[in-house]
Amino acid sequence: MNLISASPENSKSTRRLVWTALLVTIVIGLAVVVIPIWIIQPFKPQSQRGLEVSYALRRISPYLTIIASLGVVMLTAWLWRGSRWFLKVILVILALPLFAATWMARQNHFEWMFKPHANLAYAPAHEAAYVDDGDVVLAVQNHGEAVAYPVRLMAYHHLVQDVVGGTPIVATY
Repeated sequence: MNLISASPENSKSTRRLVWTALLVTIVIGLAVVVIPIWIIQPFKPQSQRGLEVSYALRRISPYLTIIASLGVVMLTAWLWRGSRWFLKVILVILALPLFAATWMARQNHFEWMFKPHANLAYAPAHEAAYVDDGDVVLAVQNHGEAVAYPVRLMAYHHLVQDVVGGTPIVATY
């Protein structure tokens, strides 16, 4: 004897439950990739706790997104049968962002955001019109040579490779 009746009402509630599981799985899979990107942004202050959460999510995102993608494939396959064409289109559209996040979880998007500047141009202080008097700078002095790097300009790249007083340096912010 079948314990689960095949009544239309039971079938509807099962489909609703599967749709809910599908949406929750997609949201979790997207969240573990999007939250670190959202927290670690150039020009935005970050807290110690926020960075800890970001890096923890970054570490688990490759595994969690694969699990979520496999779950979505299974749930989609279950929902696919008996669905009208427009529901099938919705299923595909819902799955695509998760598959993109699964790929993104395997990329080092932090390096994309904080890429060192390849073509720096230096100017004497009296010619640096882009630096205002109130700008905060990182200053380095070595063997009689002094340089300053405006924090406002470094905030995006976070690194400047330079030679100051004959010594190679990397200034970071």
